[in-house]
Amino acid sequence: MRSLVDYFILMLKGTAMGAADVVPGVSGGTIAFISGIYEELLTAISHFNIQALKILKNEGGKATWKYIHGDFLVALFAGILVAVFSLAKLIKYLLDTHPVLLWSFFFGLVLASIWLVGKQIKSKSVVTIILFIVGTITAYWITTLQATTSVDANWYLFISGAIAICAMILPGISGSFILLLLGSYHVVIEAIHDRELKLILIFGAGCVVGLLSFSRVLKWLFSRFKSATLAVLTGFLLGSLNKIWPWKVNVGSGPLVVHSDGREEWLQTNVSPLNFDGEPLIVWASLLALSGVLLIILLERFAAVKGKVEK
Repeated sequence: MRSLVDYFILMLKGTAMGAADVVPGVSGGTIAFISGIYEELLTAISHFNIQALKILKNEGGKATWKYIHGDFLVALFAGILVAVFSLAKLIKYLLDTHPVLLWSFFFGLVLASIWLVGKQIKSKSVVTIILFIVGTITAYWITTLQATTSVDANWYLFISGAIAICAMILPGISGSFILLLLGSYHVVIEAIHDRELKLILIFGAGCVVGLLSFSRVLKWLFSRFKSATLAVLTGFLLGSLNKIWPWKVNVGSGPLVVHSDGREEWLQTNVSPLNFDGEPLIVWASLLALSGVLLIILLERFAAVKGKVEK
């Protein structure tokens, strides 16, 4: 039985998930996993099914609310919405003005998450090693793809939401980056910033469809093949480090993408801090990466202590 303090902490976890989902390269699923709510989230979402309707008909709203983990979802998604609507502008500002420092912090978060998720693999076999390698290569390949031009049609925004939300609940695969690849990222960010309700609802409807369908697949995989699934997810996290490496430079002779709103994006490549075209900020970047690692360790210790207390 959760207390008010527990729900407040849950809302903060949702806020962290929302903030991560705004950043292309960081997954809200990673935050859910490292904060110890990932499997409960999958269970809650997957309970939006025919069984829920039967419970509503036979036992009423209270039993249905409990079945779908209503209190859990309300607290979590309240935090996500607060982050998306309040932090979108701040995150965009930090990405534009202090990219090295912001990416360094997230690099530390994901780096520590690899250890956290990986150590939960109980069955270490040839199969899990192969799946880990496949997950790593797949995520790395995704991070090397070039963003496409945006399509402003409503149906495309709906499809983008359905695809991106699947990535958002996968640790290591960034839903925002998938939106970038699909060309819908700035359309969604601008719609949120300008409070364009119609576009937000269309995108949200796509997210709901994708979430309700994909969460069932993930829940089934966790219940039947947990170690194998964790191996793939750990690989996803490792492969995603390529995208969030803090020091990048534009490849001036490479492909230039011109979006429908006039934005231009050059293909970027990772470089050593010593070859970075700008202030490398190595000391501050290292401190922020270390703070990201320590934050994950503290969250893991807190979750472990809390679990023992609840038992």
